[in-house]
Amino acid sequence: MTKWWSVIPVIVLFAFLKVSQSDFVQSVEYAYYDELQRNHEVTAVQDIVLVNIDEKAIEEEGQYPWPRKTVAKYIDQAPNNSLLVSTMIWSEADRFAGDKELSMSLSQKAVILAAAPTRQTTTNDLGIYANVSTFGKPTSTLIDYSGLLAPIAELAQMSMGVGAVSAEVDQPSGVLRRVPLLVSINGQPYPSLGLDTVRVFLGEPSYTVKNNELGMEWVRLGRQDPITTQPTAELPVAFWHEFETISILDPMPEGKVLIFGVTAEGVANPVATPMGAMYPHEIQAQQIYTLMSGIEILRPDYTRFIELLMIVLACTGILIAVYRLGTIWACVVSIALLLASPALGYYAWTTNYFFLDIVWPTVAGVVVFAQASFNKYYTTYKLKEQIKKQFGTYLSPAMVEKLQDNPDLLRLGGETKYMTFLFCDIRGFTPISEQYKTNPQGLTELVNRFLSPMTDIIMDNEGTIDKYMGDCIMAFWNAPLDVEEQEKKATKASVEMYEHLEVLNEELESEGLLPINIGVGINTGSVVVGNMGSDQRFDYSVLGDAVNLAARLEGQTKGYGVKTIVGEDTAKELYDDYAVLELDKIAVKGKTEGVTIYTVLGDFNWWNENSHLGMEEQQHEKMLEMYRRQQFDHAINLCEQLKSAFLGEMSDYYTIWIDRCEEMKSKNLPEDWDGTYVATTK
Repeated sequence: MTKWWSVIPVIVLFAFLKVSQSDFVQSVEYAYYDELQRNHEVTAVQDIVLVNIDEKAIEEEGQYPWPRKTVAKYIDQAPNNSLLVSTMIWSEADRFAGDKELSMSLSQKAVILAAAPTRQTTTNDLGIYANVSTFGKPTSTLIDYSGLLAPIAELAQMSMGVGAVSAEVDQPSGVLRRVPLLVSINGQPYPSLGLDTVRVFLGEPSYTVKNNELGMEWVRLGRQDPITTQPTAELPVAFWHEFETISILDPMPEGKVLIFGVTAEGVANPVATPMGAMYPHEIQAQQIYTLMSGIEILRPDYTRFIELLMIVLACTGILIAVYRLGTIWACVVSIALLLASPALGYYAWTTNYFFLDIVWPTVAGVVVFAQASFNKYYTTYKLKEQIKKQFGTYLSPAMVEKLQDNPDLLRLGGETKYMTFLFCDIRGFTPISEQYKTNPQGLTELVNRFLSPMTDIIMDNEGTIDKYMGDCIMAFWNAPLDVEEQEKKATKASVEMYEHLEVLNEELESEGLLPINIGVGINTGSVVVGNMGSDQRFDYSVLGDAVNLAARLEGQTKGYGVKTIVGEDTAKELYDDYAVLELDKIAVKGKTEGVTIYTVLGDFNWWNENSHLGMEEQQHEKMLEMYRRQQFDHAINLCEQLKSAFLGEMSDYYTIWIDRCEEMKSKNLPEDWDGTYVATTK
């Protein structure tokens, strides 16, 4: 059969092979995928170090597994500023009764422990692990296990996270190419060791999971960018990273992610990967850095449809070219179509790590070209070759179009929540910036030196960074997750920010730079929180009068000569733990109603022990009472007496308050004046 339509069954056959995904087809596809990984430039990673329990260590400490006391010894030797990741499973009590020593060691370090999913037992209590919140219809596409070998509670409670060590190798090749970020343990989602490590590294408290009709779409750590996954929650791992490797006997570097694993011969079993055999903890390192670096090897659910379309279009285009064009043009067009798939695959991989299988479109195109050419020229030979070029009827082959992902848009809107807000801004930023007129990069570095630790302090106190506005930080508490004692945690964050600022200013002064001064405003109230913006772009943020007031309070700190100003709803929750003083009743700019504002001196117990707090508070309250009764001279006298009170911390306030009283004396105030001061500046 030499008719053009005799080629159609060949095209259908290749399309069917792609759709059926037989073992042979997958083996070819995987081989090409592995080749892409092997040909990728090797990247040296500085932040992650593999700590090996190797032959030297076994010789030093004896038979493996080691007693927990031995492990504790090496945990103690690790730097305090490094994040330790253990791939060893401590699911049973130590037969040498060393769990207490190991627990104490873990409590002194930042450690992530491993758990092992299993299908041989059933587990209902998953122990300690990070919270996973989901939206979208839940699906059952996660890799399912009935049980979990988790670290014993005594050890898990001392860790900063526990994650599952799980992987499913591809068949029939037996090569590990992807790792699940979450697995299902008896129907409950459980994070992987690598994902939990990155969560702790980034200082995030939890995970958010987005599902669609096919399964899991992405997972997000706190407010980080979403990580796209396959419907089974599996993440293709970039295996082209190279890590520093040391023996556990060697000194461990500071400020690194240290991943502990066994490499001793006969103890650990390497696993096949696209880059060759790797030990399990090296695979964990590859997964962790894939997540940290933001590399996403994309193979979404619609990829196979694109590959099927590539086969059909390439083969159909070649078929048309061979039968409709002359010999030279048929060859040119066919070669172009044969190269189109590799070119598209190469472009998609090098620009976005979007993996397309180009083998089957290319092989199918070659077979179709060979068969169609043989048919045509055999027929032409029999009938008489007479080719008439008709450029007027020439039709160029169709181009392969890329399909775009179409996820469901997040609905705009939000919910009403009672939240606490903190605004922190650098005072007098202009003189500071003038130091860097010829060095803008230096100003950026200075701001980063300020913002980075302040951000860590807020996050350590369970706050959420909403945004940075130049040198200003906006943070909030009690969303998206509930936070107990939110007012106290926000206040604690402000106190710690000032403590760290003293250290930073000492460094700046030693460098000949101006010190940084800040003001902090804190307020609590009901607001609307959720996804705010447009259909095209939106952020998780807040709207409401309470957040606006917090910003206004921060702006008033300089005008009152205090470090921190808090609103009334915040202050009433602080009295048991903090020394709080009422400052004024003020109508901030843009408002007509007055609000009572306060300042926070610091820890209540410390102030009570180191000052005459109770007596001085009474005198302060009497001064405010005289002020509101319009007995301004009495208020001024009390202010003069109070300048040295509170260890001198409020002296600027009383100086300003004396000027306020003088100002009020010159005004014709009504007899029923309640003491509200109308602010004219923000």
